[in-house]
Amino acid sequence: MSVTLTDQDKTTLRLAAWGAVSLMSAAGIAESAHKVATHGSIALTSATGVVGHVLTKAPKGVKYGKTVAELADQVLPALTESMSLLRQQDPAEAANFRGTVIVAIETAARTHLGQPSPTMAEMARKITEALDAA
Repeated sequence: MSVTLTDQDKTTLRLAAWGAVSLMSAAGIAESAHKVATHGSIALTSATGVVGHVLTKAPKGVKYGKTVAELADQVLPALTESMSLLRQQDPAEAANFRGTVIVAIETAARTHLGQPSPTMAEMARKITEALDAA
């Protein structure tokens, strides 16, 4: 199947994926938000397929807000919207997007040796739930 994404679609995918890493970074701020963001970003830029081409760039001009709640208000719906959009066009790319985001949040959570903190685990659960809501 062929995937045709508008500029707005690409922005939504970028907001969703990069925003998920930002949410994990905010949840991991007590340890090292920078490490969380770095590891999650590497996972996103390692993606392949159509998703990989879209996620090579972080979204520009997005205002995430001043609180984690404001960020989540934008990112979680964008994750669900991204999955719906990709499923309609190519279920394999939807699976690729989901897998990429899951790898990014798992990689971000592992920057802390051992188990992720309860805060990071809860944020990962919310992100996964948003991906699966589509």
